[in-house]
Amino acid sequence: MSVLYKSEIDRGRAWQALFADRAPDIGFHLWPEMGDPAAIRYLAAWAPTADIFAALPNLEVLFSIGAGVDQLDLSQVPPSVAVVRMVEAGLTEGMVEYAVFATLALHRRVIDYISDQRQGRWQPARLVPPAQRRVGVMGLGVLGQAVLARLGAFGFPLLGWSRTPHAIAGVDCYAGCEQLPDFLAQCDILICLLPLTPETRGILCRDTFDRLPQGAGLINAGRGGHLIESDLLDALDGGRLAGAVLDVLNSEPPPTTHPFWRHPKILLTPHIASMTTADTGGQALLDNIRRHQAGIPMQGLIRRDLGY
Repeated sequence: MSVLYKSEIDRGRAWQALFADRAPDIGFHLWPEMGDPAAIRYLAAWAPTADIFAALPNLEVLFSIGAGVDQLDLSQVPPSVAVVRMVEAGLTEGMVEYAVFATLALHRRVIDYISDQRQGRWQPARLVPPAQRRVGVMGLGVLGQAVLARLGAFGFPLLGWSRTPHAIAGVDCYAGCEQLPDFLAQCDILICLLPLTPETRGILCRDTFDRLPQGAGLINAGRGGHLIESDLLDALDGGRLAGAVLDVLNSEPPPTTHPFWRHPKILLTPHIASMTTADTGGQALLDNIRRHQAGIPMQGLIRRDLGY
């Protein structure tokens, strides 16, 4: 019984060493070397192509090495193969750190100060107490709930929205399309952590921005496909939004001519908000394989009909 890893090679070597030390009974192969293809039961990859499934006749589980699965073409994955997204402490803590940094950057007007510095301008901005800055999170899964828990320590009033109802202590929760306008109307800072599905693609659009309070801020650490980029530019240039922190784009990296690079109201980071670490990610993969072997439900098992 073996695992085949097909992604970034340095992380793969670290995971291979971890398996050799902690699970010598499980073979671990780095693509394109795979040993006996018939022995491979598990595939850990970012975006495998259809041909790899044809080469693995006994594959049982596909593990995404990221927190989401929207990069996968699920129609190419055989129905018999379970699909599991990565759930591990390093991913969660990374997203929490990023969300806190981005929220405070908007709250304390850091984007404005960066622009002022470039122009040689010394101009303190008027600050708003945290109790008067409402922060809303779209997406109330593991990452969203962890982000809300940490932001609560700063004294922000907290809101959450998702497709299905949730009850979270200290958070005003909203659910479904019918409650989305009420949620947006109260978000001075909006954080998108949604999975990317046909229903959520393009959700960060003109209509959404128009429903936010005047001068709101946007943080997108979900997926680039959530954002209609031209609508964001219009909202920023027209003063509807005060600033945006973006970690994901439709095209990564964007071309050098992309307006986001130099926009004075945008802070851009290169898809680094939440990254699978070598040690915690490898251990999470091993733990899930042990769960599968024991007949215990795996963490992060997705529903294909929902896409997450």
